[in-house]
Order: sequence, then C-alpha cells, then structure tokens
Amino acid sequence: MNNRASLGDLAAFVAVAEERSFTRAAATLGVSQSALSHTIRELEARLGIRLLTRTTRSVAPTEAGERLLRTVAPRLAEIDAELAGLNDLREKPAGSIRITAGEHAAETVLWPALARLLKDYSEIKVEICSDNTFTDIVAERFDAGVRFGEQVSKDMIALRIAPDMRMAAVAAPGYFAQRPKPKRPQDLTAHACINIRLPTYHSLYAWEFEKAGRELKVRVEGQLVFNTLPLALQAALDGFGIAFMPEDLATSHLAAGRLVRVLGDWCPPFPGYHLYYPNRKPTPAFALLVEALRYKG
Repeated sequence: MNNRASLGDLAAFVAVAEERSFTRAAATLGVSQSALSHTIRELEARLGIRLLTRTTRSVAPTEAGERLLRTVAPRLAEIDAELAGLNDLREKPAGSIRITAGEHAAETVLWPALARLLKDYSEIKVEICSDNTFTDIVAERFDAGVRFGEQVSKDMIALRIAPDMRMAAVAAPGYFAQRPKPKRPQDLTAHACINIRLPTYHSLYAWEFEKAGRELKVRVEGQLVFNTLPLALQAALDGFGIAFMPEDLATSHLAAGRLVRVLGDWCPPFPGYHLYYPNRKPTPAFALLVEALRYKG
C-alpha cells in the first residue's frame, strides 16, 4: 500500500471509527455519505481485510480496525499539529536568518538593529558571519549580505541600511612631531602606514582617494599589517603610523585629540552599507529584519 497516497483514506477511516457513524463522519469531513462509504470499501479492498462492522443501526471497528485506529489516529493528530505549526511559522515572525557582513558593518549597523529587534521576537534566530570577502550568498546559502552600495550586484535587491560614509587617514599627534603631514596621497609613500589585508583583494588594500573627480589608489608601506580594523586603530593610537579606516571609528579619538586627520579633502562621501538579497518572497521574520535595518535618515 502506498501510505502517502492513502493518508486521506486513513483519515476517513479514523473519522468513521471514532464517530461510529458514516453520517456524522461525512458531516465532519465535508463529504457525502456515499463518497465516504466508497472510500472505506476501497481501503478495505486494498488492505484485504475488513475494518468496520456495519449494521443498519451502528458502525463499529473490527479487531483489525481497532488495531489500526490505535496506531493511526495519534499519528494523524501529530501530522495535523505539525501542519498547524507550519502555518504559525508562515504567519508570525519565526525561523532562522543567515547574514554575511564585514566586521565594521556587523558591529556598527547590524548588531545595534538586531539588539533592539530580537528582544521582542524570541522565535527569530540570527547567524552573522563576519568576514570581508565578496560572498556568493546564494551558493553559500545566506539569506542576505551587506556591502557598500556601489558594490551590490545588479541582480540583487539592495536596501540602504546606513548613511553615506567617508574614509579617514589618521595618526597620533606624536607621529607627526618629527614628520611633515602629507598634503597629497602620493606623499604617503614617505610615511609609515598601517596596512590592511583583505581576502577580497588577495593582497594588501590599496588606499583609495578622490578629489575633484580625480581618483587615486596608493599602495603604502609600513611595519604593520592587520586584517582587522580595531587593531589598525590601536596601532595608530600607539604612534606606529598612519591608518586608513571608516571615519566613524576615529571620530571620538579625533575629538579628544588622540588622533590627527590628514588628507581630509581627498576623502569624499560614498554610498554607505546596503543589505542585499535575492528577489524572492521574504519570510515574516526576514521582512521584519528588513524593516528594522531600513535607513530612515
């Protein structure tokens, strides 16, 4: 017997056996009494055994029917409960979401929004994979990724989740005590610079500058190379050279005088972080996350 094809027949049998009546069972199932009788006869013929004893006044399970009823009825109830649970998942925010994002985006944009959201939605689970590679979110089975707006593929839905950004070249005041401040990006070649190695570039990151429509990329040299921005920031604070980073990481240190900014006129704003994801119907949980991250400035 093909159990998958017979679930409806088994449900019909359980209804008749529990109601002890074809009439009441037919009303419960929303079918005609004759159609229900035909279903039971077909089931009995397929099994090769009688399941119900019928008289003009009553219907009762046979010994085989009682055994089948004890076995099948609880399992059908479990299936119904599970299907109801799936409906709940469709209607309320629940389930798992996987996002890939760079370290800076994860710390400054994703986590603050998630910290506010998840307190009220305990059924939503989120995994953040923090790396600086251009991940294929479809192949790697991520629900979404975060990149700068200018880097998002055209076949993805892109949602702005942060304001425009600027980069900042910074160093400790003591570093410039015996050195002139660079006035052009090319001057950086004469300075100790703190490098960043990004997996995306498969090499040291070339610092990017722009002024009056002129773009420059400068490969700098120095004693230190990191693959994480917080360490580059600390090295700059400790006087080891000039570091290049998102402006917001250095803002408090600039205000307090612990860092000095150079080449500010070569660091114009550029499109900030965007959430990107495939064009498909979002789950309630993902739709809620999108709204929590949407930039409203």
